[in-house]
Amino acid sequence: MALTFTLKQSLPVSLEVNSVSHESVSGQSLNQICALPVLLGNRQATVGEFFDVQQSDAEPDLLVFTGDCARLKYIGAGLSRGRIRVEGSAGMHLGAEMTGGEILVEGDVADCAATEMQGGALSIQGNAGDLLGAAYPGSKRGMRGGTIMVNGHVGNEVGHRMRRGTIVIGGNAGDATGFDMIAGSIFTFGKMGVLAGAGMRRGTLGLLGEAGEPDLLPTFRYSCLYRPTWLSFFLRKLAQTGFPVPENCFSSEYRRYCGDFLTLGKGEILVRQ
Repeated sequence: MALTFTLKQSLPVSLEVNSVSHESVSGQSLNQICALPVLLGNRQATVGEFFDVQQSDAEPDLLVFTGDCARLKYIGAGLSRGRIRVEGSAGMHLGAEMTGGEILVEGDVADCAATEMQGGALSIQGNAGDLLGAAYPGSKRGMRGGTIMVNGHVGNEVGHRMRRGTIVIGGNAGDATGFDMIAGSIFTFGKMGVLAGAGMRRGTLGLLGEAGEPDLLPTFRYSCLYRPTWLSFFLRKLAQTGFPVPENCFSSEYRRYCGDFLTLGKGEILVRQ
C-alpha cells in the first residue's frame, strides 16, 4: 500500500509529523490516518487538518509527502522499514534516529537531518543544512550506521561525533566536518571548510574533488602519497548507484594525513593529488 500526503496550505510555523510512520498507518483506514496527531508550533492538531491523504497499490510500503514541505519536521524520524519520498524540500530532523528503510528527498533538507542515524539509506538530491548525521547536544554518539548521499552542498559540523556509517557529498562541505569524529567515513567531491577533522579519533575524511593543498589543522601530519585500493572499489560501487563520480578520481593518487594528534590520532584525511 502507498500513501500520499499532500499538504493543503503553506505553513506559518513548523509542523511536526513524527506520528506518521509505516507502523502507525499499517492496517488503518483513511479516517484513522487522518486522525493521527501532529503538532503545529505548540498546538496539537490532526493529519486531516493539513493533508489530503490518498491511498494506492502502485508501490507497496511507500509514504509520499508532497507540497510545500520545507517546514515539515521529523519526516521519517525513527524509520525502521519501508520507503519515504519527499517531492520537494523537507524541514529539520528528517530521518532522525532512523534504523532502516530508505528516504529520498527531491529537494533541499534543513538542519539536523539523520541525527544519530543507526541504519538505512538517506538520499538528498539538493542541499543539506548543518549537523547532518550528527549527535544531539550532550550526546556521546552521532551517526552509528547507514548511508547518506547528498548531491549538493552541506552545512557545518557534518558527522559530528560520528561512530559508524558513510556520508557522501557531491558539492562543498562547511566548517568542522567530522568534528569529534569517533569512526566512519565522510567523502566530499567539492571543497571542505576549515577545522576539518578537529578532534577526530579514527575514521576517514576524503577530499576527492578539486586537487590542491587543504587548510588542515597543525595537529595533522603528512604520512604518504599512495593510491588506496579500497577507495577504487568504493568509488566504482558508488558510481553504480548513479551518484556522479568524476572519472579522474579513479586514477588519482592521494596524500594521506594522520590525526588529530590532540586526541587518539588514528584518523586519516585523504586529499586527491
